[in-house]
Amino acid sequence: MSYSLRDHTADVAVEATGASLADAFAAVADGMAAAMCEEVPASGDRFDVDVRAESREALLFDYLDELIYQRDVRAVLPVDNEVEVREEGGEWVAAGSARGVPLGELSAREIKAVTYSEMDLSETDDGWRAYVVFDV
Repeated sequence: MSYSLRDHTADVAVEATGASLADAFAAVADGMAAAMCEEVPASGDRFDVDVRAESREALLFDYLDELIYQRDVRAVLPVDNEVEVREEGGEWVAAGSARGVPLGELSAREIKAVTYSEMDLSETDDGWRAYVVFDV
């Protein structure tokens, strides 16, 4: 699982890959954290993240949006993301956790929101690829 940050006009994009859909989700989330902060301290406690949506793309959007919400509510940067993705009863579920590093312990720039602009979530010969643009 890996990610890379991509310049995107006034925004920032994350391109991520993973052997599984869950790996790609976690890699995008880690990339989002890297877009906010270059060096992450080892502190912070884990918290749970659970999201449901009608499609894989909507699930990716809602999962990342939930991490941004948790950042704002808990005043932490979600890092070291772990997630399980599955289809259940006609909807998609992302259940996982992240380590929340207190924002007071780091210098971070703000990502305002996740966008559907140019979002791509596709299966490849090697697993999954995700491309997500964030509003900064």
